[in-house]
Amino acid sequence: MKFLITGGAGYIGSTVASALEDNGHTPIILDSLVTGRKEFTRRRTFYQADIAERAVLEKIFRQHPDIEAVLHCAALIVVPESVENPYQYYHENVAKSMELFYNLNQLGCKRIVFSSSASIYDLVPGFMVTEQSPLNPGSPYARTKFMMEIVLQDFCSAYGMQGIALRYFNPIGADPQMRSGIHVQFPSHVLGKLVDTAQGHLPYFPITGTEYETRDGTGIRDYIHIWDLARAHVLALTGFDEVFARASNPDNGYLAINLGSGRGVTVRELVQAFENVYGQTINKKEMPARPGDVAGAYANAETALQLLGWQTQLSVEDGIRDALRWGQVRETMLSWAATESDDDHTQ
Repeated sequence: MKFLITGGAGYIGSTVASALEDNGHTPIILDSLVTGRKEFTRRRTFYQADIAERAVLEKIFRQHPDIEAVLHCAALIVVPESVENPYQYYHENVAKSMELFYNLNQLGCKRIVFSSSASIYDLVPGFMVTEQSPLNPGSPYARTKFMMEIVLQDFCSAYGMQGIALRYFNPIGADPQMRSGIHVQFPSHVLGKLVDTAQGHLPYFPITGTEYETRDGTGIRDYIHIWDLARAHVLALTGFDEVFARASNPDNGYLAINLGSGRGVTVRELVQAFENVYGQTINKKEMPARPGDVAGAYANAETALQLLGWQTQLSVEDGIRDALRWGQVRETMLSWAATESDDDHTQ
């Protein structure tokens, strides 16, 4: 089967593309390359364009009328940046996504898997959240994800579409075959910063926020290996009928599903696990919480098991090992020139 992936040249989208290929499916990539990497599109059908460009979508569906569903990954994702420039985040993440959803419906593609975020949840006692837990997004970035879910839910109700919002917790690691991983020069992800510190690119790892009401004062997260995350997307994209049949009461063609391990890990605990895998201590510095940061949450993952038949298989330590391996690949990748090669298929 064919699936369109917006943001398919990014960290998550490119890894899902590999997982689809490994399962015999064909990803079609749509990415503006504002943050994505062209290297991740090689040997794949790739359209370089903005997600809101209707003419490009028309071309894609004219050339690939057998696309079964769309995975919408394209978004800006840096929390402090969203606090500094909320207009850019609402414009890129919300306004353009609304145009994308509308155009997809007009073109007859009514099945969308949406990359949402656990950052939309409110703080709850014990920090474990279910899909029914109260929502209270704490940053412009998180609010864009919340608003995009609302738009998709309303479109499903009004236009007969089906939407699955996968609420990510904290992806870590890289494709175990080293086909993709964190690719930006200055990662905002916590594990990317740990790797950069170990490689000498950062003088220390900043532990931002040490006075939360967690067991050690640092933020608590649910770290999930990117390959486990990718497997969940394959199950969602290829199993719309089965997923909705298993749901006892889908809300007007719309479902939200947590993707997490079900285990909470604090930042200090992650740093300790990193040092254990790396075999050395790293420089660390305690700092105030960043604008938009919250204490965090971890997933109740029962819905993913029930509806997708999915649970995590890889550990935090596996994610750390793959991130360290990818760190060497990334150094080489960042030195590559972004030039087309004979095996590119840019449309």
